[in-house]
Amino acid sequence: MNGRLPALSVFLVALLGPASSAAQDGPALVVVDRDDDDADGVPDGEQARVPPSPELLALRAPRGASQAPAAIPGGLRLLVDGSPVQPGSAIPAGARRVEIQAVRAGRSEIAVFGRTLSISAFEVRAIDGAGERIDMARSHASLQRTPPDRLGDDPFGNLDDPDAIRLLVIGAAEDLPLTVDVHSAAPSGRAIDRLPSVPLGHVPCPPDVPAGLVCGSTRPLRVVADDIDRNHPMIADRSVKGEVGGALVVALPDGPKLQMIRVAGPRASPLGPLGRTRARLRILMVRPRAGGPPPMGGDDAGAIAIARAEVERANALWGACGVSFGPLEELDIRFVDPPRPHLLAIGCDHGLPASGGAIRVRVDGHEVTAAIRPRMRPDAAARAVAAAIGAAGFSVRLSDNPAIGAGAFGTTDVLVRRPGGAPAAIEPPASGALSTDPTLTACIGAVELEDGLQHFSDTDAIAGTVEERALIKAFDDGDPATIDVVMVPSFAGGGRIGESFIFADGGAIRNTIIEDRAGLRADRASFALSHELGHVLLDEPGHPDDFGIDTPTRLMDADAANSSAYGPRRLTVDECARAIRQSGAAEPRLGRQSGAEEPRPGRQSGAEEPRPGGAPASRPSEPPPRGAQVDGAGAAAASPLGAPGFRPSGPVPLLAPWPLAPLGRER
Repeated sequence: MNGRLPALSVFLVALLGPASSAAQDGPALVVVDRDDDDADGVPDGEQARVPPSPELLALRAPRGASQAPAAIPGGLRLLVDGSPVQPGSAIPAGARRVEIQAVRAGRSEIAVFGRTLSISAFEVRAIDGAGERIDMARSHASLQRTPPDRLGDDPFGNLDDPDAIRLLVIGAAEDLPLTVDVHSAAPSGRAIDRLPSVPLGHVPCPPDVPAGLVCGSTRPLRVVADDIDRNHPMIADRSVKGEVGGALVVALPDGPKLQMIRVAGPRASPLGPLGRTRARLRILMVRPRAGGPPPMGGDDAGAIAIARAEVERANALWGACGVSFGPLEELDIRFVDPPRPHLLAIGCDHGLPASGGAIRVRVDGHEVTAAIRPRMRPDAAARAVAAAIGAAGFSVRLSDNPAIGAGAFGTTDVLVRRPGGAPAAIEPPASGALSTDPTLTACIGAVELEDGLQHFSDTDAIAGTVEERALIKAFDDGDPATIDVVMVPSFAGGGRIGESFIFADGGAIRNTIIEDRAGLRADRASFALSHELGHVLLDEPGHPDDFGIDTPTRLMDADAANSSAYGPRRLTVDECARAIRQSGAAEPRLGRQSGAEEPRPGRQSGAEEPRPGGAPASRPSEPPPRGAQVDGAGAAAASPLGAPGFRPSGPVPLLAPWPLAPLGRER
């Protein structure tokens, strides 16, 4: 099919070309113009000014033509330079465009330029699975969300498929075509697919069709996401590949365009019709070692091609919800080396309180020591360490993690940078341990990808491993409206192909996905990136089969691996609505603020236990408050919005409305 695309693209340009000319013999055939070529939400047949289109019938004034007033019947409009002429009005002598536009099916006559023209108008309607009419201008088609299935005994009857569309053609019996072609176009106008010579079967007309006209219908058509659905033998003759933001174009066989309908999200959902929304990805290709090859693809060009193909699959599947991740050529793809050890995790994973001691590190060769008092929690101890490192002339930022399942308290990561912004190098002290405290530990976040990335388990998924935190926080751009996709060579231990960090967990890492080569190799058997994007957009850590019926056709199934049309690739309409609720601009998501821990009864975060009869004992050299950064002199300062290592707290929409534009003029 791909070999036909250049020819299809040329043909689609011809389909969408200018108006046709009036025929010499017999009635001129015109299609009722009820679609929306300029994407303004108003049917072309109702607009005060109509752009040129193939649905219009162009007229040329013969030499010496009469300028007598035009006699215009009710089912037609006479357009002069795109604007309708009132019945009885004369056509201006200097008109550049004179066209006939049909607004109702049937035969009629129009008197213009002193002669009478016979017109036969036929109408193309879109009908949904329940037999209801779909407004081609104010509504849209949607990508298929159900697996292939056989039609019932009546191939033209109603069916329980909310995404299927029948094309109903209405007109005079002698003028009705026997077949139509269905083309699919991308938002750019590029041709995607073509379903040629789709037969029309005789069906009863709807009650509003005038007597004397007949109706022909296609079988239910499916707009599908990829060639696996497209080529399934049960539905191949009534399936066409489509793309959110694009259009289905109905045409006469090898002839001009008749009408088109745009493609967006589900037409019915708990939130009403869903249009098109867009999420923005930032893809980081992390090399296995500094200066090494990309994590996949052999070279940078190969890695970019692989990343684009993975996002293309995500666009196809999430298009069922009207969600796009943007044109592939606009993807933000960067190649980075593993960061040097610049993160010091106070409390490591389990976050035990201090018993008393010191934390000692070398930062770019400078020995730094911070005294730790008994009963300090990791966040308070981290602020003491930050003050000591800041006093040595470095820029320090703190990132608080929630307590993991087996932890006592949340840990805090100390991220150290040089005054110019480059990560500093953190090393153990020249002699002795990092922490002399018997209970409060400290770990240096080293990223060693040649033996695989240490991944989280169910116990520490809310915070991530120290190695994951060191990797992700090194490249955090501070933009909470983007989804970071980190591609690594492999996870350690095998069995893991992708992970995601979501908003609902309340961790310091949010809206971030990690995928490895195994996830890419799984390809359309697992749709690893699409699945992990589901966790982020749905803001849901679990899977539908964790607590309910196992449905292996659902994209969010926990363990399905099947590359057929019955594999994990479907999204339900409720999941589409949840994605908009949780990640869209209309209804911000609820959750804890970034880096904040739920206060526990009787304790204040980072403070000692209150002493009987009074306030906590005063502490000299109090470390900076939660959420502060430490400047080069060790003083506390407000953390700037978007600073590295700090994503602003609070709910931020990931999905932005993306209005449809005229084909070929995408905004």
